[in-house]
Amino acid sequence: MKKKHPTSRRTFLKKSALSAVGISIIPRHVLGKGYIPPSDKLNIAIVGGGGKGFSDAVNVYNNGASNIAAICDVDWNSAAPAFEKFPTAQKFKDYRKLLDSVKDIDAITVSTPDHTHAVITLAAMQLNKHVYVQKPLTHNIYEARVLTEAANKHQIVSQMGNQGASGNGVKTMAEWFDSGMIGTVNQVHVWTNRPVWPQGIKSPTDKPALLDGLDWDSWIGPAEYVDYHPLYHPFKWRGWWNFGTGALGDMGCHLMDPPYRVLGLGYPLEVESSVGSIFTQDWTPDYYPESCPPSSRTQLKFAASEKNPSEIKLNWTDGGLRPFHPELIPADHPIGDENSANGVMMIGEKGIMTCGTYGRNVKVYLNTGELITPQNKDEDESAVLLPENGHHSQWVEACKAGYGSKKHKALTSSFDFAGPLTESILMGNLAIRSYNYREKVGNDFEYPGRKKLLWDGTNMKITNFEPANQFVKRTYRAGWKLE
Repeated sequence: MKKKHPTSRRTFLKKSALSAVGISIIPRHVLGKGYIPPSDKLNIAIVGGGGKGFSDAVNVYNNGASNIAAICDVDWNSAAPAFEKFPTAQKFKDYRKLLDSVKDIDAITVSTPDHTHAVITLAAMQLNKHVYVQKPLTHNIYEARVLTEAANKHQIVSQMGNQGASGNGVKTMAEWFDSGMIGTVNQVHVWTNRPVWPQGIKSPTDKPALLDGLDWDSWIGPAEYVDYHPLYHPFKWRGWWNFGTGALGDMGCHLMDPPYRVLGLGYPLEVESSVGSIFTQDWTPDYYPESCPPSSRTQLKFAASEKNPSEIKLNWTDGGLRPFHPELIPADHPIGDENSANGVMMIGEKGIMTCGTYGRNVKVYLNTGELITPQNKDEDESAVLLPENGHHSQWVEACKAGYGSKKHKALTSSFDFAGPLTESILMGNLAIRSYNYREKVGNDFEYPGRKKLLWDGTNMKITNFEPANQFVKRTYRAGWKLE
């Protein structure tokens, strides 16, 4: 596909204005404080305008700093607040029609269910549109690799929507670790209270009426087709492997980001999982492989890195399960968030570093008994996070500056980082699904995937259990292939 001329849209518009006969240049101060001329604005299309998509639209709009040119959503009821907020934006139900019709957009945000992230994002990048994509970046490992490579190939300014990555809490953790405060780390614990939606349940068989205004075929997109049901849309899609990535996919990009970033981790070497079960009245466990489990435990092993000269075992738990207090942390201290529902502990030779969601509530417990927080190091706790739209506005400014600019290189979750992080997180889901993989043997079932799985990251392949490799990449519905 032919690439755009490297001249930016802003430069083109300015040159056009200067060459027009009879046009006088008015100083910006005459137009009023805060005025942003159209030539300085990014034209952005919103794909997925309801829920998180609405807040993403508001944040990239940033009180008029950008122009919302188009909004696409398969459910116009869900997107109604976005349509009302941005009445001049063109409206679409099919992102393909948007990309075909609106030629002057510079960038798009993708805030759809997980299973459609990759097809929408790749199509936009192939048209040289910069992209902001909600977490997790993709539905499976293969898609994350494809998007990472495509962003570099097409020279796209990219950002994944794990906003805590741009917060000062994570920066503080990196600075403290790099200073040697807790020494070498060999063990990490990450946990969440998710899921807070139905998981571990049977697929619905009834067929309720389709919601008015919902394009269900487009909502299904590349996934295996099933009939509409409110257990899928809205929001509850997160608990189904056909569409979502469960608790790990939902919160992993927020909670695993600090240790992954701070410790300089790469592709995992191996993974092992176990999952919680729900038993029926006749004392037999339910088996619903199409639904994510009600709870799970996963351990990922990473090689030593330039930043941390030791192998690391990262332990993930969800479903409300969390690690116990190490001896170094007082019994009455919450770990992670203030209510301990979500959190991170990095255990080093000199102490333990902890934080909550988005890098909040950073603490270090040293072996000497000293407790270190931003407050007692004279750092501003109110600056733990950037403003609400900080992660978004940094991406907008990087788009204006262009691929390879300092602003682009300063982004905290461009696909060069977000892609490998997402692959590592989804490796946990591969192990979770392999744990429940079963084979009929005589009158009984065996579960051969309940083992430690060895991973070849370069080639995206489990080397000691071939059936697990079916979860690296999905089967795409006709007309929706990733290509």
